Amino acid sequence: MPPIDPPRLDAIEAAAARLAGAILRTPLIRLDVDAPAEIYLKLENLQPIGSFKLRGAGNAMALLEDAQLSRGVFTASAGNMAQGVAWNARRLGVPCQVVLPEHAPRAKLEAIERLGARAVPVPFDRWWQVMVTHRHADLEGRFIHPVCDRDVIAGNGTIGLEILEDLPDVDAVVVPFGGGGLSSGIATAIRSRKPATRVYASEVATAAPLFASLAAGAPRDVEYSASFVDGIGGKSVLEPMWPLVRDLLAGSLVVTLEQVAAAIRVLAGRARVVAEGAAATSVAAALEGGAGVGKVVCVVSGGNIDAAVLAAILAGRTP
Repeated sequence: MPPIDPPRLDAIEAAAARLAGAILRTPLIRLDVDAPAEIYLKLENLQPIGSFKLRGAGNAMALLEDAQLSRGVFTASAGNMAQGVAWNARRLGVPCQVVLPEHAPRAKLEAIERLGARAVPVPFDRWWQVMVTHRHADLEGRFIHPVCDRDVIAGNGTIGLEILEDLPDVDAVVVPFGGGGLSSGIATAIRSRKPATRVYASEVATAAPLFASLAAGAPRDVEYSASFVDGIGGKSVLEPMWPLVRDLLAGSLVVTLEQVAAAIRVLAGRARVVAEGAAATSVAAALEGGAGVGKVVCVVSGGNIDAAVLAAILAGRTP
């Protein structure tokens, strides 16, 4: 597929107006902790589905014609985009199907079913193929890509507008990196209004394709190991997204599973915030000083974590 051009600022502003009232305008709070930077949390885990994915899915689906929606929609997701598309499909009264990797946590499977969508679990390699090809031979309807869609990216970019409204002098923003749709949307909005603010991706060491690709100057495949950080990480940077993330992001900050678990404990203990593994990578990176000093916003992208995993982490273990 050809490279994706970033959405214009006016498209992100239009998405914000389109989504007003349909989603939560999430708060930005200060994290009271000793760290190299003054850390703030953008709490997307407070959205109705516990994830930022309502924004991109809601904007993309709002722009579809009735005839397109009537055949239903489907997506490929480890869980959170599935819920975003399913929640909006239920709101619009259209059928929804979700292709997801077999290792997706039970909490996310139950949420998909609760929202009325049909889950289609497949091996990780097959799931990744759907992500790359935008097709599944057995499914009909409009495919809503969780990453490679300008309307999805524009919806995600509304987070950047809100960050600047609440903290105009922000120095850096750290965003969990799954495929680049969230980080590139936020970076587009912020760079359009405050170019000096750095936007970093955060990745986990068990699957960090962006870090490897930036180091090589071109997309690179990496080894993928499944872990409790299930909402981000893949074998490679999606080709259509590479020019976008390469040009927009200040770098990738890679953290270990142990650092992510520690960040989840800090969020729960110091801010009473429940974050899933992917969401906590941004906080882990900031706590380690990766984003530098000054005012750093960490996007807490979601809070959909299995209770057993959370209990193990809060007990001091790394699952």
